Amino acid sequence: MSANPEPDAVASSAVPAEAVTPLIRGVAVLHRLTEAGGTLSLSALERATGLARSTVDRVTATLARMGYVRLDGRDVFLTPRLMELGNAYLAALRLPALLDARADALADELDESVSLAVADRDGIRFIHQATRRRAMSLSFRIGDLLPAERTAPGPLFAMEWTEPDWQAWRKRRTADPQDRSFPAVPPREEPGAAQDFERRVTAAAQDGWALDDQLIEPGLVAVSVPVRDPRAGRIVCAASVVSHTSRHTAADLRDTLLPRLRTAVRAMEDDLRAAPPRKGEASPSGLATWTGASKQELGREFVESLARGLTVLTAFGEGRSALTLTEVAQATGLARATARRALITYEHLGLVRATDRFFELTPRVLGLGFPPLSRTTLPEIAGPRMAELAARVHESTSLSVLSGTDIQYTARVATGRVMSVNLAIGTRLPAYATSMGRVLLADLPEPDRTLGPLRPLTSHTITDPAALAAVLDEVRAAGHALVDEELEEGLRSVAVPVRDRTGRAVAALNVAMHAARHSVEECVRDILPELRRTAALVEADLHVAGRFTRIPVS
Repeated sequence: MSANPEPDAVASSAVPAEAVTPLIRGVAVLHRLTEAGGTLSLSALERATGLARSTVDRVTATLARMGYVRLDGRDVFLTPRLMELGNAYLAALRLPALLDARADALADELDESVSLAVADRDGIRFIHQATRRRAMSLSFRIGDLLPAERTAPGPLFAMEWTEPDWQAWRKRRTADPQDRSFPAVPPREEPGAAQDFERRVTAAAQDGWALDDQLIEPGLVAVSVPVRDPRAGRIVCAASVVSHTSRHTAADLRDTLLPRLRTAVRAMEDDLRAAPPRKGEASPSGLATWTGASKQELGREFVESLARGLTVLTAFGEGRSALTLTEVAQATGLARATARRALITYEHLGLVRATDRFFELTPRVLGLGFPPLSRTTLPEIAGPRMAELAARVHESTSLSVLSGTDIQYTARVATGRVMSVNLAIGTRLPAYATSMGRVLLADLPEPDRTLGPLRPLTSHTITDPAALAAVLDEVRAAGHALVDEELEEGLRSVAVPVRDRTGRAVAALNVAMHAARHSVEECVRDILPELRRTAALVEADLHVAGRFTRIPVS
């Protein structure tokens, strides 16, 4: 363990001769964007990283080509695709997949927030959050890094620290007494004695649990219990119940909620004991070929060594938690020498640890964009794709979800036409008479379809239940719905579903227009393919973002 600066902060110290400089710069850009909440201007990135503007331009152009950032004028935005790097770590770790259901069930039982965290050197990093929606609720995100001494899990992990670990912790506290290197927590107002944390660690070793009594900020309290590997006995993560002093004091957490937390942790350890063997998921393929083709197309603006270096992180995953150099090269299609230099760079940055012949990702990979992106919503994911669609077809496009017998608009991009469809986000319309509503109703089993009263809104509206049921069956088979002047005279729209990782239609995407501008045949021939293409892009982003996080659909 060493002191806790994020990867770019260590990039200037003792850089190995074989490290890949463009990769170090790319990681620095991603880290600065993460610190800023996911968005910075190119000029702000230049100032934050200390890189030349031409370097920032080339790095961001390469990241945009990879789908990790989006360039909009002079601004740079992190995109959900970047979460595949953090997903690689979480899949390799395997703990969220095995334990998150227990954490969620405990949060429901207690009606309090529950988190899972792992050790990250002398800090802790969250890998799962089951939060309660309240006016005063937990604001930490998956991937957020907190100083160990200001948390409940910290003393538990520190029980396993070596003397060099303690020395590194003391060095970091001396260099950063206000915790300014931890953006997820408020700066420390008073330094606090090192002995206080040491006493908490001693107490945690005796008690088997630890408390956070408003160490992060006034009002926030937590109790934490270690989750141990049933075979090795080491702590693999910590489970915490987090509350507010308006509901529980720290002593109250210990007396009333700690027994239930311990019961849940025992069940988690049973789950780890009974976990089936790791199943290897398909490794990425053709990445080296893709980066080479991108270099040929974009020339100097594409930094191939950066792109190839980032693909190395995606070599890891479920069933691929510890890989040899040969396995990394095979998984990515990169030359051994290229993969080796990337791994050396990542080890220097603290993103990879090497043990004997094997390499593993560290929790620090989550610092590459995961915290701000883990709180993204489906409308935020879809918005940029919808803007591109509206620009291509020159018509308005909308996203909606099913709400009872209505659809509710959650995102919308309108065109600048004199005569256009004018609807606001939040608008509700009867599902049975809209293209988006029919797409969403068609995805439901027939007994679960709630249609409400079928009123004639125009002379074209289908109001016969049997006829509507037949139409929904056709929509389900075709994968799209076209509604022609049934909601409003002169209004024609076509919609397709947006499906989550399970294949369920969680939203619908449409293009709406005046009937005079496009015939039904033109809608199917010209608009529908563009709509399907956009929905596929939104789904791809949603599937990456939703692998280990819950994405609100509205």
